[in-house]
Parts: sequence; C-alpha cells; structure tokens
Amino acid sequence: MNKKKKSTKPEIAFPASVLWPVGEFLKGRLALLQRRKKEIEKEDPFADMDRIIDNASPDTEAAEQFGHARTSAIRQQIQRSIIQTRKAITMLKIGRYGICEDCGEMIDTDRLIVYPETTHCARDAAKREGKIGTS
Repeated sequence: MNKKKKSTKPEIAFPASVLWPVGEFLKGRLALLQRRKKEIEKEDPFADMDRIIDNASPDTEAAEQFGHARTSAIRQQIQRSIIQTRKAITMLKIGRYGICEDCGEMIDTDRLIVYPETTHCARDAAKREGKIGTS
C-alpha cells in the first residue's frame, strides 16, 4: 500500500502579494460569520425566556420547535464555516495556504477561488465526504 507522506515544506507557495488579499477576505468573512451566528442565536425562539411562562397553544409550540430546529441547523453550519475559515487563516500564517492537509499537494487555484477557506484538494475533500473510494 503506497501512501503519500505529507510534505513538511511546500515546494511551491503562493506569493505574498496574492496571499495578503486572501487573508483580508478571510478575516472579513470570519467577522461576518461571527456576526451572523450572534444574529441567528437571537432568532432562536428557545432563547426567549418569556416563552417558559407562556401557556401557548399547540400550534405555537410547534412553530417554536420548528424555529429552534431551523436556527440550530443554521448555527451548526455557521460554526463549521467559522472553524474552516480560522483553519485557513492559520494556514496562511504558517505559510501552508493552498497546500492540501492530507496529501501535501497544491490545491487547484480554481478551487481556492470558489472556496478560499478550503484546506483540502478536491480529491481528498471528496474522499472525506465519502464520494469516492479511498483505494
């Protein structure tokens, strides 16, 4: 079984003039995601303490349940995006931005343009999502 070793130092790196705007974009995106997370937390009907003493009708209770499930799902997705964006910013800082975490190869620039917070090449991302075999 041939496994590629992670390279300790990338042979090719993006120039600083390219990485600076990417870093600024990612920092702005992180701030936006954090603001959005706070907003969505305020929208959660379960965050309203007045609802505890309210004797609401069953349809109101169902609406609150749905609203809570909706805001929880959105909050989870935002949290994943925050983690991924922080990870990409860290990769920028340590000089490994654009290098796949799994195989150590350069991530295609088209992929980075569409998904600048990615830390995996398309092949390894597909493997992680179970879309292609790992053999």
